Amino acid sequence: MGSLLFSPVTLRGLTIPNRAVVPPLCQYSAHEGMANDWHMVQLGRFAVGGFGLVFSEVVSVLREGRITHGDLGLWSDDHVAPLKRITDFIKAQGAVPAIQLGHAGRKGSMQRPWEGNGPLGPEQFAKGEGTWDIVSAVAAPIAEGHLTPAALDAAGMMRIVQAFATGAKRAHAAGFEAVEVHCAHGYLLHQFLSPISNTRNDGYGGDLAGRMRFPLEVIRAVREAWPQDRPVFVRISAVDGADGGWTMEDSIAFAAAMKPLGVDVVDCSSGGIGGSATGSKRIPRGYGFQVPYAAQIRRDVGLATMAVGLIIGPHQAEAVLAEGEADLVAIGREAMANPNWALMARGVLEPGSTEEVFAPWPPQHGWWLEKRAAVMEALGKPPA
Repeated sequence: MGSLLFSPVTLRGLTIPNRAVVPPLCQYSAHEGMANDWHMVQLGRFAVGGFGLVFSEVVSVLREGRITHGDLGLWSDDHVAPLKRITDFIKAQGAVPAIQLGHAGRKGSMQRPWEGNGPLGPEQFAKGEGTWDIVSAVAAPIAEGHLTPAALDAAGMMRIVQAFATGAKRAHAAGFEAVEVHCAHGYLLHQFLSPISNTRNDGYGGDLAGRMRFPLEVIRAVREAWPQDRPVFVRISAVDGADGGWTMEDSIAFAAAMKPLGVDVVDCSSGGIGGSATGSKRIPRGYGFQVPYAAQIRRDVGLATMAVGLIIGPHQAEAVLAEGEADLVAIGREAMANPNWALMARGVLEPGSTEEVFAPWPPQHGWWLEKRAAVMEALGKPPA
């Protein structure tokens, strides 16, 4: 009997071969936004490893929208060809390439995480990596010692809306089959959504409708620029996990507002408004800790959802689908630890003969592993 995790799912005109997804995993390893061999190997190994949908890391729609000097970009046509090389390989392995488009806002012009994840300093300046001007909903830095952003005016917001639309067109030219708008983790669109970071008193602030206005304008523009037979995802931080912040009730309202715009999947994460990408001391960490967010939006709004957050084991992922909590399951850091997670999970959920277990593997690997499995079976339990 087949598993739900390894059953196909169709979104608009796109059929994804299974529901195991690699979410965006920032690598901070580009130069001037250009994809390189690191990105080819990083994403290609997940396609080889059996995942149905493989997302790029967040790709900045504007040069000044980067988080760090190492971010991928799509702010020029020159960025298309290096990404096309990667999407061609992913498709050749039977997987579907997807892309996340974003803008860092006030969390831009920062160090790479392993350099400290703070403001750029002498170490970066010595490498020729200087600061750049950043923007946000209001002129307030994320924390003391960080750059102060300029508050976006109407012209600045329109420029960013157009950049997201142009980025979506370039992403399609680069061979991506699904696009995700990044409205989470304290980056620009989340900065407009959260009352913590958006204290504007014009039509783009104030009440929930005002704070949702700019993100919804971006989502609408991406949907109109993206092929109608291909899906649009939106990633949200379902809760800020902070006093006076964005709540689950807000997320329900936001999902309901994006549904008529043609959004197909809500990707449910949390945190990040006041610090690191998913940071919040108020959100308890546990296995599958963000699954309830996906479940509630799926139930209350009637939109397909993707669950993420410490989903580690095959049976755990299968249960998320079996219990109707999400339509897709994202395996992030566990996929980095084991790029073959999906192939191995399939063997667990759909056991069979040695030949059947290794049939889905690329023949370059499966042929060898099938022979090894036969020898190990004859030898008995392997040594500790």
